[in-house]
Amino acid sequence: MKIGIICPASLPATQFGGILFLGVDLARELSNEKHQVTIYTTDLDFANNPKTFNKKLPKEENIQNFKIKRSHVWFSIKLFFINPGMYFRMMNDQHDVIHTIGIRSFQSFIAALVARKKKIPLIVSDQGGLTTHPDLQNKGIWTKILYKIQSPMVQFVINRAKKIIAANEYEKKIFSKLTDENKIEVVRNGINLENMKATVDFKKKYAINHDYFLFLGRFHEVKGLDTLLDAMNLIKNHPLMSTTKLVIMGVDFGFEKKMLKMIKEMNLDNVVKIIKNPPREDVISAYSESEFLVLPSRWELSPLTPLEGFAFKKPTISTKAHGIPYTLHDRKDSILVESENFKELSDVIIELLNDKMKCERLGMEGYEYVHKECNSRKMAKQILNIYEKIVK
Repeated sequence: MKIGIICPASLPATQFGGILFLGVDLARELSNEKHQVTIYTTDLDFANNPKTFNKKLPKEENIQNFKIKRSHVWFSIKLFFINPGMYFRMMNDQHDVIHTIGIRSFQSFIAALVARKKKIPLIVSDQGGLTTHPDLQNKGIWTKILYKIQSPMVQFVINRAKKIIAANEYEKKIFSKLTDENKIEVVRNGINLENMKATVDFKKKYAINHDYFLFLGRFHEVKGLDTLLDAMNLIKNHPLMSTTKLVIMGVDFGFEKKMLKMIKEMNLDNVVKIIKNPPREDVISAYSESEFLVLPSRWELSPLTPLEGFAFKKPTISTKAHGIPYTLHDRKDSILVESENFKELSDVIIELLNDKMKCERLGMEGYEYVHKECNSRKMAKQILNIYEKIVK
């Protein structure tokens, strides 16, 4: 089968996050099954920011058994990347099915246009919070205008889709308000377990001489970093914190300046270590050597970071916000607290630091969960079944 996967960003821009990894993992798994897979994307390079586009990246590149075809971005508005050249690259190729990931992107609009023009079945995944992401309500007037302009484009993509793949029941409810529920299939996100191998001595590289728990993600208000720092302020003098620190790893999405200011004002320098723009191999090793993960998000659709932590038997402290309880299971493989409740968050951090056996039990449950349910091999198999039914 000839499969086109469309995504706003792909390799090497690994810090773009879950949408990128889902596209790459799906391409790798399907190409390993002898399908002809091409990712169509931008030339986002992610040189420590989400706005660097690199014309020097290869226009076409073979990675393992699949191809990546990049088109240059003329200009961008926030994370809306305009690369018209992708239309012509897709029109010149043959596809049995087109699968676009990230419905609010210019790339999804192009995918829908090509699918209609060439009468090719279109599959849609979002992963971006179609109507529930806080930025839709909380950002400035220009961002709101952009989202308003996007609405007809988004509806066009939805209407064009033969099937919509939702990551969980929470996302299915969102799409059910915009389209026929029979078009929606739930396929849980999966991670690539084969790539979860630590290759770096993380503590040695970053001169960490103590145990640590880990935050990994974008430096963005929606990730709840302010809540996490408020929690750390409550426990910074706790005896357990004399031998344990918080490591924060990620890339700036507008919150770094405020984060650093909070750390300074709260005198948290001795208990918090910041690692900016980490390479992927360091991220994997950070999972391996951590005690547990903490992800106090105000919003998540179907987070991949805790699943990656599970691959190393590390549980996650997260929140009950939006789609998180549909991915993580409170007191089974994770501990979930109320969003923005920094007192409850601080109590749970101390609870896990003080109970190694509980931490290990939760981590083992998560480990079994990703091996049985949330891995890229199972995800790709379910998605391939959807492709085959539609093509037939």
